[in-house]
This record gives sequence, C-alpha cells and structure tokens, in this order.
Amino acid sequence: MATSPETYIIAKSESGKAPGDVVESGNEAAPGIARHDVKAVNAKDERSLYAERVAIHPKRARGTFRNLKWITMALTLGVYYLTPWLRWDRGPALPDQAVLIDFEHQRLFFGPMEIWAQEFYYVTGLLVLASLALFLVTALAGRVWCGYACPQTVWTDLFVMVERWVQGDRNARLRLQKSRWSTEKIWKISLTHTLWLLISVITGGAFIFYFRDAPTLAQELFSGTAPYVAYLFLGIFTFTTYALGGLAREQVCIYMCPWPRIQGAMFDDHSLLVSYRTHRGEPRGPHKKGEPWEGRGDCIDCKQCVVVCPMGIDIRDGAQLECIQCALCIDACNEIMDKIDRPRNLIAYDTFHNLKAAETGGSVPVKIFRPRTILYMVLLPAVLGLMAYGWVNRSELQVNVLRDRNPLFVRLSDGGVRNGYTVKILNKRHETRNFRISIDGLPDAAATPAINIVGIETADPEIAVVPDDLRALRVYLSLPADTVKSLKDEATDLTFVVTDTGDGSQTRRTTNFRRPK
Repeated sequence: MATSPETYIIAKSESGKAPGDVVESGNEAAPGIARHDVKAVNAKDERSLYAERVAIHPKRARGTFRNLKWITMALTLGVYYLTPWLRWDRGPALPDQAVLIDFEHQRLFFGPMEIWAQEFYYVTGLLVLASLALFLVTALAGRVWCGYACPQTVWTDLFVMVERWVQGDRNARLRLQKSRWSTEKIWKISLTHTLWLLISVITGGAFIFYFRDAPTLAQELFSGTAPYVAYLFLGIFTFTTYALGGLAREQVCIYMCPWPRIQGAMFDDHSLLVSYRTHRGEPRGPHKKGEPWEGRGDCIDCKQCVVVCPMGIDIRDGAQLECIQCALCIDACNEIMDKIDRPRNLIAYDTFHNLKAAETGGSVPVKIFRPRTILYMVLLPAVLGLMAYGWVNRSELQVNVLRDRNPLFVRLSDGGVRNGYTVKILNKRHETRNFRISIDGLPDAAATPAINIVGIETADPEIAVVPDDLRALRVYLSLPADTVKSLKDEATDLTFVVTDTGDGSQTRRTTNFRRPK
C-alpha cells in the first residue's frame, strides 16, 4: 500500500539500509530512498566512438514486466531444452523424434510434417512469416522481441540470475568486483563461471540433439562413442553461449546485432515505446519529507531506472539505440512512485504522438491500424495461405530432368542423333513404387525415340524406387537420321512422362532434343 509523502517507508536491514542499496549521508532521492551515484552508459556528454566498456550489474527488479520476463524465459528455455526429447510415432523405419533435422536423409521432421531438401522453400516461407510477424510487432511496440524472447536476452537473463544467486544483488556484486582477491571472492567467481559453463554445455547439447535422435546421441556422448562432429559442435555452442551470454552480454545487442539499426525504419510516431514522460517528471530532483510537489516534477532522480536496466542506459534521455524495451525501468519507477505516493507510469509504454500532446495537456489514442501495420497484417495471412495451399497440394513424387550440355548431342554411325539426360525420381511415400518412362510432345512426323536407360537392358522397363529415396537414372534418347532431318529447329521441345504403374498418376517434365545445324 502506498504511504503518504510524510511517512516514506522502505524495508531495511539491521544496518538501516535497504537491501541492495547504499544510502549515502545527504544523498537521498527521498527519505529512505537511495539516490544511486551511477552514470548511464549513454550519458549524452560522455559518448565516445572508442569507449572503454563499463561493466553493467543490473539490480533485480520486481513488478509486472519482470514477471512477464520470467514467464517468457521459462517458456522459451523449456521449449528449447525439452523439444528434442518429444516423441512422434511415424511408423516403422522412420525416426520417432517429434522435431528432427535429418541431414543424413536430407529431411526435416516436424510432428506430422516431413519436409525434404527439395522443399526447402517451405522453410524459407516460415522465415518470411517470422520476419513479417517481427516487423508487425516492432511497428506496434518497438523491440519487445529483443526485450523478452531474443535468445541473447533470454540466456543473458539466465546468466545474470545465476550471478545474482551466487554473488548477491547489484551492490554486493559491485563490492565483490572492487574487493581484493580472497578465498570468498575466488570461490564465488569460480562457482559463477562453473555454473555458466554447465548451462552452456547443456545448451550446446540441446542444440545438437535437434540433428540426431536425442536419447541415442546423449548415450553416445557420455560413452565417448558419438561422432567427432557432435563433440565439435557441442564445443562450439558451449563456447558461444558462455562468451555471448556470460561475458559479452549487452555488447552483443549494442555492437554485434544489426537489429537495433534496422528497427529505426520499423517503428514510427505511433509505435508504443518505453518512454519517460518528461511533462510529468521534470524538473526532477531529490524530494525531502514535507516539501510540496507543486512546481516540480515527480522524478526524484533516484536513478532506480538506470540500475535495473540490463543495458545500463538512462531512459530519461529519450529513445535510444541500446533500449531493448524490456520495461524493467517501468517496474522500478512504479515501485518508487508507490513509496512516495505519486501516480504510477512516470515511465511507461507510450507513443511519440501522445508524449508531444501531453506537453500541452492533450492526449492521443494509440493508433494500431495504420498503413505500415495494415500492410504487415495483409501480408501475413497471404503468405500463410499461399504456403498452406502449396502444402495441401504438394505431390508425393518429384521428377527432375536435366539434359546434358557437354556434349549437346552425339552423332551416331548410322546418321542418327543421341541426346543424354539425367532423370531424378524422388519417392516421398513410405512404400516402394514402380514407374515407367515415356516420351511425348515430338512433332507428328517424328518417330518415337529409342529410350535406353543405363543399367537396365529390358525394353519398357518398370523402374522401382524404394521408400523415401531418390533414384537418379542416365537416360539416352536416339532418333534415326530421317527423323532428325524432319525436325525444323535445332532444339525441339519434348516431354518426359513418368507414370506410376500402381495408381496410373503421371508427372510430366518438359525439356528439348538437340540436333546438328
């Protein structure tokens, strides 16, 4: 419950200091509320092109958005770590892992769906859908993806949680960092990095489990019988997780990731962004008990919004490239507003239009539907519908015909001409199928070409293709001299017809037959 301005109360330790805060004499934002002596990494007058990194130790925040981040982190980590262990029965001779990227057989299994390498355009479509969804979310609410669901944010949050659990909250970590090396310091830092490495190993292991049966590969990893490639990628992803999530942290978002720069073209004056309401907060400054609030702003310059920020910025300086829209500064500020009995949301999700209108006492409603967002909303179902139509009408047979380019043709001893082709038949069914190859589309004057398939001596053979397999055939078409002379063009179109002898379905592929000039 909020207290009156005359009775500010904060839970304190036996020393009289709020947990995790250092209350310096004469340096309080309000009675009992620490005014942190901290400089934001984005301090306007101290920006430098080549700046030494300032280690950021964010203080723990409590509130609605922090809880939302905990929930998002639990869901994303749970999905990532547990998905390879989910089973899906596809029948005999097929993998039963629900999600599997099978490089050996060039297929992607996702529940009931089976995507072949030749159908990679479906994966491209999923990436397009994800991009459009990201663009829409960014146009509506800025970089909320970065603040809540980005892997870099999720794992950094996890690593900071471990660091806080071992070393304490912000001030305790700062004291440990500045203290001399001792048994306690060595123990805490060693334990922190050990736990980070353990998380990194589990993360790397979970990743490679997506590429091979998880229980089998896990057993092989522990017994030392796994392929060397598995150990190689386990090491690579262990190192990258440890380096990016534990050591680099916010530096990845600021310098390595291109998205902060791209997002500048994604949102506009109607986008909801984490914003400091200057019209309410200024002029800022410490507030003493009993002082009136008239003629001053609600911001008491406690800098709680800075110390909880994982990027180390001061949101009061306005929209910034570093801000990931995590809204932890909102939670921190709301907690302070409750303690000094002032209205919440001095920092809040707001639009530039509304902030500008608020300076003159006005208000502008959030405008969700605008040309940019409508475009994304139209494209999303359109792409999804196109993919769904393609999936429903996808064929269980794929045929590719590639004519030889060197040589273009071979002149036979009897004056005839022969062309060579490579015919690839992909059987996507889980049963053996038999096919016959015939030629169609030649001019009426042309005789049916002789078809010779390398490795098959019988005339008009049935070609068997085993389940879930691709069979490549070398096929030669020969035309006699009289027929060749009747062809009007050097390149004459013709059609390969591949007929399934079981159900009579046909797949046709057009190519051409080349002759001498």
